[in-house]
Formats: sequence, structure tokens, C-alpha cells
Amino acid sequence: ERDGMIGNIYSMGLALQALEATRKFYHPREWDCAQAFSRVYAHDYQQPMAIAQVLPALVGRSYLDAAGLDCAATMDDVPTLCPLRVCQGPTLPLSPCTALIQVHYCITNELQGIPFHNCTSVEVPSGSTLLQVMEEAAKKDPQTFSFQTEQTFWGPYVTSIHGLAGSTEDRTYWMFLSAGNALEEGVGTYKPHDEEHIEAIFSKY
Repeated sequence: ERDGMIGNIYSMGLALQALEATRKFYHPREWDCAQAFSRVYAHDYQQPMAIAQVLPALVGRSYLDAAGLDCAATMDDVPTLCPLRVCQGPTLPLSPCTALIQVHYCITNELQGIPFHNCTSVEVPSGSTLLQVMEEAAKKDPQTFSFQTEQTFWGPYVTSIHGLAGSTEDRTYWMFLSAGNALEEGVGTYKPHDEEHIEAIFSKY
């Protein structure tokens, strides 16, 4: 129903490992292996943690196989789950004259303290991440769009925007959406397209 997506793009690695480890309990038609793997192949994984979780699934293994894995085995001995290509073509170099795109960025809080809803539009080079969009917005209006992050195994995590920080005690955090849908990537890897509307909403989980 979700074109092969299981959870989100970052949960796919562990989900595919689990399905491989328990595949004898599943009827082959209960999940579309090729469709799920096509989502993985189409994504440009960059975080080490995400790569570490998806790599075992790409060679038909799971973390459960680590104890008995023969590291001297050749790749010819490694089974594959699906008859799909693992590698894509070479990445083309960026043009020296990278085009600029415009991204509309809003921050909203109706949950805690004084409510606010502030928007701005910034121009960034095509291929920029959402983090770069946020940095540009903060340069343009630091009093309104300043933010803080902390580094995690999954990349930078936004802890605070406009002086309002999420809290595990209050179960609050900053959720990022595009066209009303939660982003499946973090701010350090998500790349907005031209004229995209991104909103950061202070939310509860």
C-alpha cells in the first residue's frame, strides 16, 4: 500500500533484516521483496548508522548472522534477496554554476508558552539540505529563526528553534513537514526542491 515502504526510509534496513531472518514464517506474497528493495536502492543513504543497518539486508543477511559469518567467504557465496541491481551509475560532478532554488520555511508553536507562526523565503544552491535552508533563514533573521542542533549517529538533530527546546519529560519535539507530510529524512540529508514549503511545528509524541 506504501509502494514498498516499511515505516520510513531509516527503519527499512532493520525491517528488511527482520523479514529475512523470519522469512520461513511468511508466505512469499505477504510482502513484496522487490518493491521494498527498490525503495532502498533509490535512496541515497549518507548516515553511517543507516548504512550499517541496510547493508546486511542487501546481501541477504541480518545481524543474527554476525556470530557465524565467514569473513573469508567471497561475494559469490553471499546470497541475495532480490534480483535487483545494488549499485547505481556513477554520480555526475556538480556544475560549477549551480542553480539557486527558493524554499519557503515556517516555524509554528501553538503548544507551549507564547504562540508564534513565522515564515520566510530563502535562496540556496540546488541540492542544499534542509539544514542549509535553516542556516540561511537564521542568517537572514537570527532573532526569529535561530536554532540549535546536537549531533547523533543519524546526523544533526534539531533540539531548539526560536529559543523553544523540545523535552523528553514533556514529550515535545520539533517536527518537520512538507505539504503537510512528515519528512522521512533528517535536516542534514533532506534536500528541498524549488518552491517547496517546509514547516517546523513544535509537537508532542
